Amino acid sequence: MSRYSVELISLDERDSLMDRYADRVLYEVRADIYGCCIKLLTDQKYVKERWEESFYPMGQSVRSHGRLVVVKDPELGMRVLYEPVTKTAFLINVDYYGWVKSIALSVAGDIMEDAHDIYSVHGACLDVCGRGVCLIAPSGTGKTTHTYGLLRSGGVRVVADDWFFVRIFGEDVLAFGSEKNFYIRADIAKIWGEYERLVEGAEFDPAGRAVVNVRWIVGKGRVIPMTTMRLAILLKRDPEDPEVVRRLMPEEALEWLVERGFCNPHLLVRSDYKLRKRVEFFREFLKRVKTYLVNTVRPPRETNNLIRDIVGI
Repeated sequence: MSRYSVELISLDERDSLMDRYADRVLYEVRADIYGCCIKLLTDQKYVKERWEESFYPMGQSVRSHGRLVVVKDPELGMRVLYEPVTKTAFLINVDYYGWVKSIALSVAGDIMEDAHDIYSVHGACLDVCGRGVCLIAPSGTGKTTHTYGLLRSGGVRVVADDWFFVRIFGEDVLAFGSEKNFYIRADIAKIWGEYERLVEGAEFDPAGRAVVNVRWIVGKGRVIPMTTMRLAILLKRDPEDPEVVRRLMPEEALEWLVERGFCNPHLLVRSDYKLRKRVEFFREFLKRVKTYLVNTVRPPRETNNLIRDIVGI
């Protein structure tokens, strides 16, 4: 899947685009993303339906804090535009629903980062016998694979499989999920056979992904809204590095994350101000958790066992 770039636009450009697409919008749906009302406006039934599967609904009487306009426009190419004052994103000719979902979460994150000191982490968040564990990684290094590998065990519950929000209270790092259901790859059942029934009943898109209710497999009580973070596991895939597991000190882990853009390709605003806020947040976050770096070059089951050893399951 190729990446997209975000173009920041002015209020005048935002108003012009809203006028351009006003008559094309067929569906308006509000989502509750960790207390933020994010409104979808789209001309595509498929996007509207996946959105409703992904997120908890927000009451129609609640005014939106941010919005996504997702439309087809034969006169333009694929573009992602963002106006940061009104928190309005335009996704034009974007065919991949995963980007729609992630940009919705990023709009909510932009709002909470500015106004509430609540920060986004592009990673998976689990609760292991009352201890929060997160997996943060660049794309293609096994974050989803190992999240669902860990979730096969009793005592492991999931808060989020791709994106969570964090608040720091004193020495506690509280992690919160916001998605009702998860957007998974079809090949997850090839690695972990426990998910075959989940995959068999799903409707996959051309990208080989589907929004699914993992409660069907793991049980209703194992999808939870929050946890207190105790352990962070960073993943990389480097065949040239013989070291497989290494404990990282906070500043070392921070440098690793900063060099990789916090492993979040969906951040909408990347100003110096935003960078300073994110660096300070992750510095405080990493002071309060133990952090390990795991090289995922070994086969999935072998690597998952290494992660289990770190987690203690």
